[in-house]
Amino acid sequence: MDVEITVVGGGLAGCECALSLARRGVRVRLYEQRPGGCAPAHRTDGLAELVCSNSLKSTREDSAAGMLKRELDAMGSELLPIARRCAVPAGGSLAIDRGQFSQMVSEAVQASPLIELVREEVTSIPTGPCVLCAGPLCSPSLSEAISELVGGEYLAFFDAAAPVVDAQSINRSVAFVQSRYDDSGVGDYLNCPMSKEEYEAFWHELVGAKRVVARDFEQRDLFSACQPVEEVARKGVDTLRFGALKPVGLVDPRTGRRPWAVVQLRSENAACTAYNLVGFQTNLTWGEQARVFSMIPGLEEADFLRYGVMHRNTFVDAPRVLDKTFAIPGTHVRLAGQITGTEGYVEAIASGLLAALNTYADLIGAPSMDLPNTSALGALVAYATDPLTSPYQPMHVNFGLVPPLEGKRLRKRERYRAYSERGKKDLLAYLTQRSDIFGDVVQERGDNR
Repeated sequence: MDVEITVVGGGLAGCECALSLARRGVRVRLYEQRPGGCAPAHRTDGLAELVCSNSLKSTREDSAAGMLKRELDAMGSELLPIARRCAVPAGGSLAIDRGQFSQMVSEAVQASPLIELVREEVTSIPTGPCVLCAGPLCSPSLSEAISELVGGEYLAFFDAAAPVVDAQSINRSVAFVQSRYDDSGVGDYLNCPMSKEEYEAFWHELVGAKRVVARDFEQRDLFSACQPVEEVARKGVDTLRFGALKPVGLVDPRTGRRPWAVVQLRSENAACTAYNLVGFQTNLTWGEQARVFSMIPGLEEADFLRYGVMHRNTFVDAPRVLDKTFAIPGTHVRLAGQITGTEGYVEAIASGLLAALNTYADLIGAPSMDLPNTSALGALVAYATDPLTSPYQPMHVNFGLVPPLEGKRLRKRERYRAYSERGKKDLLAYLTQRSDIFGDVVQERGDNR
């Protein structure tokens, strides 16, 4: 194919987009600004670096996150199989060794004869067809160029990352291994139990601790799924205990009883040498993190390998400036990844894949992808591009986006299962009609992974 597509950004969306285009015989020039330029949240110059949690969320097909993974399998995602090869224990979730994952994605990109990796910053809109996957932390110059191109207001929100501690510094006489409701004795999380007195003392210090940004954030500035733990705690003394620190389904082996509250730690890598504090995205100063988080039983002597950080993320007002393929109408530019406001790791992979499929459709003169809105990805795209979505805020896939079921009202778990089965049926029916994009083979990979 005598055309070259420019893809800007070597994150999840950009790498998925580049690999998926190359798979279809399209030449790609992939730009990544690191190591010459580095966004505040990045730590390495590796491609597809995960900068927040290492979890790609649930694998259950009756969850929206699991449903999305199944859809990506069916559509031939390039990155999701790599992620599974880098998995670390995480119960019913797909958590990965982020270093191994980045290395394997980098190797896949460099091994493709159709992808040219260019290590330099893009400061203006490229000429010719391009996909901008610059992420929510793209450079100020490119952000300005995109803002001028869309002709609308650029929006922003604050995102936060959780701290990581050295496994050897965790007090294993206090922290115990267990997954919620797991009585097999083999769990995927370390649990730091708290008594009522310990929890309330911790809560008091947490809400009064010094923050990097010395002002109260307005609710509109914070994406609810990534609110700093101290902001959640300010809503009430029991908010965390019924949220990220809920003790249900856990039993402290020292007492044989359920703790008052529990801080869960999840492995960062396959070797289990580092653990992140689940739900502890934070804006506290590093000194305050060491002081306050060391109050957690089992972490009294914790060695923090990485402190939590907070950074400003930007995204376009997608319902006003993008069409249903995430292209900017009247231009040669398409967006993908978190800059579109589709929030989450797997969602970024999905948008990169969808950008590749729609770009390929443009090249061969085929209709654009029009996924059924009963699918997880189709519902997310419909939300993000519906002019009636106002005000527009970052969004993960969730069952609140899909059309309601007809007929009698079901219990939550039955309803979610029904959503999943309906979406699976509708998506596979659609994919069988798109041999122009996927070839002549019906995409059953979602059932055979």
